[in-house]
Amino acid sequence: MLKKNYLKKGQTCRVTFKYGNEENAKTAVLVGDFNDWNMEACPMKRLKEGSFSVTVPLTVGQSYRFRYVLDGHTWVNEYEADSYIGNTFGGDDSLVSV
Repeated sequence: MLKKNYLKKGQTCRVTFKYGNEENAKTAVLVGDFNDWNMEACPMKRLKEGSFSVTVPLTVGQSYRFRYVLDGHTWVNEYEADSYIGNTFGGDDSLVSV
């Protein structure tokens, strides 16, 4: 799930990324072109019901590729992404537009 909160000045949007975790993973990380796909930049917090969440400020007027990495090795997309775009690995990346 993606929740967008545009700040008053209109240049930044705080996007909350929430992954439902049907796989029952122990850890999750948000990676994307906004953090150079860095596996340490955006660790997600596990919530009481088992899902994961993290909020990231993004510049308005752009689209960003992203994916979730579960337990350090399983890459998954956001089911409610704004769109999807093919990647160089033969799969798709999720896309968020702000």
